[in-house]
Amino acid sequence: MTYCYEYPHPAVTTDIIVFTVQKGRLKILLIKRAREPFKDTWALPGGFMKMDEDACDCALRELEEETGLKDVYLEQLYTFSTVNRDPRERVISIAYFTLTPSEAITLKPDTDAAEAAWFDMQDLPNLAFDHGEILEMATERLSAKMTYSTIGLQFMPAKFTLSNLQNVYEATANKPLDKRNFRKWILSLDLLEETGEKFSDGPQRPAMLYRLKDPNSVDIF
Repeated sequence: MTYCYEYPHPAVTTDIIVFTVQKGRLKILLIKRAREPFKDTWALPGGFMKMDEDACDCALRELEEETGLKDVYLEQLYTFSTVNRDPRERVISIAYFTLTPSEAITLKPDTDAAEAAWFDMQDLPNLAFDHGEILEMATERLSAKMTYSTIGLQFMPAKFTLSNLQNVYEATANKPLDKRNFRKWILSLDLLEETGEKFSDGPQRPAMLYRLKDPNSVDIF
């Protein structure tokens, strides 16, 4: 298909925020840029949209190319359109975010990403473009949704303890939660079932392992 426009038009990119929780800490997936602008600077995965793909397909393609991560569900976060946000040209970015268990990921950077790594949300490097602003908005959205939905369960592996799950909610809220109230709330949702197995990680009494009764019953976003 040939396109011809009378007026100048902007390029469109996608940026993807990938959250996980590791050892009770909220983490974000970043790539080190292999090209200018901002060469060797950490950034969110993403890139330019092709003429024959929609925004979500672009985000999924860029995420796989730059990190090796695929088959994830993305939620659209916001459209960032500040005039001078990219030094190359007028660029509008559609941002997406997703949640994933860290155990499910093997990072394999490719194309224009020299490296891909997880970073603690409390210890981030300087970010390229306006990616700090994008990440701040995504973190606020995640924190809000964790207070009224069950999306926190998306961080969990197939089997987990209630303490593991509480650690996830504490990591996203960045504050401790009352153990009794949290367990009463999560069990009242009737989404979990005991596996019949227990897990021990030290001298304390082994903890019951749980799993989702029905993975489709959990809020996607």
